[in-house]
Amino acid sequence: MHNTVLKNLHLVDFKNINQAELHFSDKINCFVGNNGSGKTNTLDAVHYLSVTKSYFNSVDSQNINHNAPFFVIEGWFERDENEEHIYCGLKRGQKKTFKRNQKEYEKISAHIGLIPLVIISPSDRDLILEGSEVRRKFMDSVISQSDPLYLDDLIAYNKTLSQRNALLKYFAANRVFDAEQLGIYNEILKERGSRIFDKRIRFIEVLKPLLLDYYQHIAGEEEHVSVDYTSHLHELDWDELFDKNLEKDRVLQYTSQGIHRDDLKFSLFGYPLKKTGSQGQQKSFLIALKLAQFEFLKNFNKSKPLLLLDDIFDKLDETRVESLIKLVNQHHFGQIFITDTHPERTIDITKRINEESKIFEVSKGEIHEKN
Repeated sequence: MHNTVLKNLHLVDFKNINQAELHFSDKINCFVGNNGSGKTNTLDAVHYLSVTKSYFNSVDSQNINHNAPFFVIEGWFERDENEEHIYCGLKRGQKKTFKRNQKEYEKISAHIGLIPLVIISPSDRDLILEGSEVRRKFMDSVISQSDPLYLDDLIAYNKTLSQRNALLKYFAANRVFDAEQLGIYNEILKERGSRIFDKRIRFIEVLKPLLLDYYQHIAGEEEHVSVDYTSHLHELDWDELFDKNLEKDRVLQYTSQGIHRDDLKFSLFGYPLKKTGSQGQQKSFLIALKLAQFEFLKNFNKSKPLLLLDDIFDKLDETRVESLIKLVNQHHFGQIFITDTHPERTIDITKRINEESKIFEVSKGEIHEKN
């Protein structure tokens, strides 16, 4: 098993960080400072280099420092004993540039999976509280990091879905209907969607036991948690779905059923986690879900993903922090990046983890390594 390690990070006008040149430990890197100082922005820059976008703000241009004309994020990684130089740049009003070893990608999506990464952040609560789209995005981003063909199918499916919806709108506006034309899109959705559906089923089958295992480890309780995959395709096949919903789709002027409406059900003792789980149980569930994601990617890619822990010690009680530290000490993980508002706690935690570490102080977008 090999590790991917981020050696150096160079930032220019990314969010509130004007300029930073950082050299990291292969093991643990901590960023300490007040809220709003730029700690999370540093983690988000690392997220960009892996997943080609921000974890917190999907509008790229809003990640450029207020008065600046562009941002640059550069990372130097060590992977399988090879060096990888990843560059991401964006000028206002232009398309994002993404390069690997000075060579620009034709399709940015081709980069996904090269640098596997898992982030755990307070905003993960949206996975429990928000609608199905957030949970689908989670599922898609994990599978895409392990399977480039899945991402191709997903991009093609979403493009075809938009075309089918546009056609339904055209039919309604012009009071016409052409079943043959609609059938062309149905076939593409069926072909791509079937593969996506099968891979999602397999993914959840693998994730389920990992989630339960990590949850019981963190919560220290024999509580039963589960994640289940819901889809229209569990009840009907594609042709039946299209036939049954044809009239409805024509009235609504969009495709009402298909894998783009799939969801994940999170449960505790068989009941919805959102309704029955305490805050502590929900936090433990989300951390366990992300660590299960880590395990899935590690086993699939035969490589330990980067692990980003954003402000999670603030939200956990002492026992759960202890459980996490034990996990880290068992060498489950590769390189870890941590943000925290309490320098004393961070120093204490790094001392208890028997790995080399570096601590960076962050204040008003300025980052300095602490000696």
